[in-house]
Amino acid sequence: MSLLEEILRKGFFAVTAEVGPPKGTERSVIEKKCLQLRGYVDAVNITDNQTAIVRLSSFASCLIARECGIEPVMQMVCRDRNRIALQSDFLGACALGIENILCLTGDHQSMGNHPQAKNVFDVDSVQLLSIFHNMCEKKVFENGENVKGEVRAFLGAGENPFADPMEFRVYRLAKKIKAGAQFIQTQAVFDVEIFARFMEEVRKMGLHEQAYILAGVIPVKSLQAMRYMENEVPGLVIPTHLLRRMEKSKDPKEEGVKICVEIIGELKKIEGVRGVHIMAIAWESIVPEIVTRSNLYPRPSREVE
Repeated sequence: MSLLEEILRKGFFAVTAEVGPPKGTERSVIEKKCLQLRGYVDAVNITDNQTAIVRLSSFASCLIARECGIEPVMQMVCRDRNRIALQSDFLGACALGIENILCLTGDHQSMGNHPQAKNVFDVDSVQLLSIFHNMCEKKVFENGENVKGEVRAFLGAGENPFADPMEFRVYRLAKKIKAGAQFIQTQAVFDVEIFARFMEEVRKMGLHEQAYILAGVIPVKSLQAMRYMENEVPGLVIPTHLLRRMEKSKDPKEEGVKICVEIIGELKKIEGVRGVHIMAIAWESIVPEIVTRSNLYPRPSREVE
């Protein structure tokens, strides 16, 4: 059982963070970020060619993270590999002790630095979850043949409570959980009111009792960054009052941290939220401060009962 799964099963409020691999072979980039986060988070998500930009593989980066003494969550997207390669990489991850897998459809290649690349999308994230779930529970590949050896993973999925049409997002979540998702990491929450309504629907369907839900948060450095996310990131809702706070602030970075900490405080009060996923994009060094100021430090260990 992974540390992340164990912490969630024991009822602790989980903390994960995101780490983006470098556009090259400099493993020191991963090492530096992971050492900054070690002890402050329960696991780190290693992105899989995020925004369709070529980077050091999630697989290799997860192994580097583990060498740094921090548990990885290996992201796997459907954009670049068919079901043969995806199952193969999943087996490799299981064989090498990578215990947490996050299944994502993936950003379209037109967003990245190789827009001429051919996408694959042989399966989507829901189908991928089902394939991996069956490999773990039924010991069969997607084609029905038997899997040899031990196959075990803590399977996760992403969810965006703010994407249109919002009223259908909870049903999308239900599909992912039915397919095998054991934990969920959401899109960044800025509008807590909308997210609270989403969680109300989640509770009505009993989904909070079927999977562990970690709400996403992003510390923002500037008004410009916040406006960019509002205008360019699909399914991200930023209330006007937060934009005004950043606009009036004499210290935007500090204000961004304050907002993030306040949001975490509100999220902790929402029934069914079992943790937070901090996406400090190119600002991993701020995560320890956010965790500490949110009264989420020190983190529990395997010895804590």
